[in-house]
Amino acid sequence: QVQLVESGGGLVQAGGSLRLSCAASGRTFFDSPMGWFRQAPGKEREFVAAIRWGGSRIYYTSSVKGRFTISRDNAKNTVSLQMNNLKPEDTAVYYCAADPYSGSDSSLVDKNQYRYWGQGTQVTVSS
Repeated sequence: QVQLVESGGGLVQAGGSLRLSCAASGRTFFDSPMGWFRQAPGKEREFVAAIRWGGSRIYYTSSVKGRFTISRDNAKNTVSLQMNNLKPEDTAVYYCAADPYSGSDSSLVDKNQYRYWGQGTQVTVSS
């Protein structure tokens, strides 16, 4: 059974940092893109960042560019999201996702294209 388990969420003041981690079990994802999405209260789940299997290509939504960094450790079957200079608008539940149905760029940013999801971790940024 495939499982993705996120950790590292919490409460932080604006301008602070958090590091989210996602540990995969049940299969390896070394050859599969992985990504992070988030969902704020009353809003749709939205794309945050994605990384291809070798880390050769990385994608970010515009609002987090320059502040967030996605990385992966294929040996440990994990993907991380370093979040710096956090803003109140970053407050959301953050979800790890893996193995999109297609390897196209458009699939990597589409929440409907991922096979596996974690349960989410809450990130709250106070002003």
